[in-house]
Amino acid sequence: MSTQAATAAARRSKITPERETELYDAVICLLREGGYDSVTMEGVAARTKCGKATLYRQWGTKPQLVTAALARRRCTVFAGIDTGSLAGDLREAARIAASHRERDAELMEAVAQAFIQHPDLRAALRETVIAPEVAAIDAVVARAVERGEVAADNPAIAFVAPCFMGMLRIERIFEERFAETSTMSGFVDAVLLPALRAER
Repeated sequence: MSTQAATAAARRSKITPERETELYDAVICLLREGGYDSVTMEGVAARTKCGKATLYRQWGTKPQLVTAALARRRCTVFAGIDTGSLAGDLREAARIAASHRERDAELMEAVAQAFIQHPDLRAALRETVIAPEVAAIDAVVARAVERGEVAADNPAIAFVAPCFMGMLRIERIFEERFAETSTMSGFVDAVLLPALRAER
């Protein structure tokens, strides 16, 4: 463990898991109520009766606190998917995405604009929240290549994770067109699988 990581771990140990959960819950509530701009260290401190200095000592910056709260709430939902086939894996990812749709959509919309406007938040979210999900989808495709289901030189491979994650983001924007919970499954069958199975 690096010196920096050890120091961070030591600082983190001063807050109990229960207290940490309470702080994260306050961040999530503030995000839901007013978006990213409504979250302040002062607001979290006031809501949880926690010293503002404690928050800065523990997380350093608002983006790090928000990212930690989001990461704690959202485990890597696509990790561990392995049905033995490309179609099975992608359909299972679609099923999981649909099951999280209503729970996550409101929260993700609350931070979507901030993701664009605040580079520090964007970098933290990419590393902690987004990268693990992308890696899980990439792993699904990589296993399909190993099994011979997808040609290794298929140019669609690089677009699977971005398209899958992007569809999750815009689904609510087009809710009049994609009102069904099976939208992601339809996307997998109509778009991703044909592209990955196409012969060049």
